[in-house]
Amino acid sequence: MPSAVQIRRTGGPEVLELTGVTIGDPGPGQLLVDVAAAGVNYLDTYQRSGLYSIELPAVLGLEGAGRVVSVGKGVTQFRPGDRVAWQNAFGSYATQALVPERVAVAVPDAVSDEIAAALLLQGITAHYLARSLYPVAEGDNVLVHAAAGGTGLLLTQLVKARGGRVLATVSSEEKAKLAREAGADEVIRYDEVDFAKQARELTGGEGVAVVYDGVGKNTFDGSLASLRVRGTLALFGAASGPVPPFDPQRLSAGGSLFLTRPTAYDYIRTREELTWRADELFQSVVDGKLTVRIGHRYPLAEARQAHEDLQARRTTGKLLLLP
Repeated sequence: MPSAVQIRRTGGPEVLELTGVTIGDPGPGQLLVDVAAAGVNYLDTYQRSGLYSIELPAVLGLEGAGRVVSVGKGVTQFRPGDRVAWQNAFGSYATQALVPERVAVAVPDAVSDEIAAALLLQGITAHYLARSLYPVAEGDNVLVHAAAGGTGLLLTQLVKARGGRVLATVSSEEKAKLAREAGADEVIRYDEVDFAKQARELTGGEGVAVVYDGVGKNTFDGSLASLRVRGTLALFGAASGPVPPFDPQRLSAGGSLFLTRPTAYDYIRTREELTWRADELFQSVVDGKLTVRIGHRYPLAEARQAHEDLQARRTTGKLLLLP
């Protein structure tokens, strides 16, 4: 019988339990996949805690990689034996998962299952932020929060590849080292200094063109204060909690600022856009232009520890569960 990490009620990491589950055959448009690796994301903790409502009981996990076992009716792009990776397929913390064909992509032979699982969701996030939401231009000053995290390390590399200057915020010297290795031009220890003031000083008082902020509540005010006139704040996550309601007049007072709260789903609305982003990311890995750091690997039974480590900010890079 397949096993999976399930929650029967919302709460802290203690509600995660490894249990036997019945997966069943793939339905129309679905793939049954043997999961080789599943990614751990902050979004998983929001669903586990009840911040984001989901139907219970539920198997957590949105992304992973593995090999197709069987396919349902109407599937045309994959067949048994194919290696695939996916994002936005609920139930990935498991030894087997049902994955909609529409969210799956083919994994090149030169890319391992672990790298594929570690790259796709956070890589697509980094890709749409730097390529589409605010297309970084040569010489742009860019502030990347949590730059030593999974998304932050990828985003730093993609911004640098487009000619941007990265100001990276981190909370420890170990994380500062990782951010520099990823290409960050300046590293700001936000636990020691006012990062908004530092960002102003590092840009000659002008401020940055864009802030990529996945932290949320604790950084929001400083992120706004870091922007140049007509700068953009991309608030793509809430690791420290959701941002309270605020007066939009602050955007005017700050210099006609732009604020957006994007989700990856809206940047992969078509199959063509999904495969474009995934193919570019995989090719960058194969070419050695993009490095994916796997910070820690956990057995499926240690999903609770993975959540505890992630929320305590004890981690760098990507966290994986290995069924």
